[in-house]
Amino acid sequence: MNLDDDDFTLLGLPPRFAQDRAAIDTRWRELQAQVHPDRFAAEGAAAQRVAMQWAVRVNEAYQRMKDPLKRAAYLCELNGAAINAENNTAMPPGFLIQQMEWREALDEAALLPAVEALADAVAKHRNKALVQLQATLDKKRDFAAAAQEVRALMFVERFADDVDQRLEALGQ
Repeated sequence: MNLDDDDFTLLGLPPRFAQDRAAIDTRWRELQAQVHPDRFAAEGAAAQRVAMQWAVRVNEAYQRMKDPLKRAAYLCELNGAAINAENNTAMPPGFLIQQMEWREALDEAALLPAVEALADAVAKHRNKALVQLQATLDKKRDFAAAAQEVRALMFVERFADDVDQRLEALGQ
């Protein structure tokens, strides 16, 4: 292993969007068992510091790989398509209209069934977008288009979080 390896190489995963979450979790546990600083207690402080660097690096890779949106963004970045979500917020008009409609629906939703229906609609949209993103990344290998899809999904994720907060506020 090399600290400079990309996350896929570090975790021994194929460099693609589609991943088996159980395999990611298993590989993470295996690597953590190998690099945990407690295993190096008898070898002194320097060995423990190096082990800590490894443990942090493995955890960072795991956090990116286990989250589909982070994994997609990382895959785009590895292939030269920067996400630039802070600077590039341009979205297709249809997407922006949908976002405005969802926001209005959330603002107007006073009862639990209306918020639950909105949560279902957002979840269906997210799942469909993830399927499309997988095709764009793994089949078409169009990383620039995938970066646009990732930026759109980031908006959807933020909105889904807002819906979840409203559900919690309504006692769900």
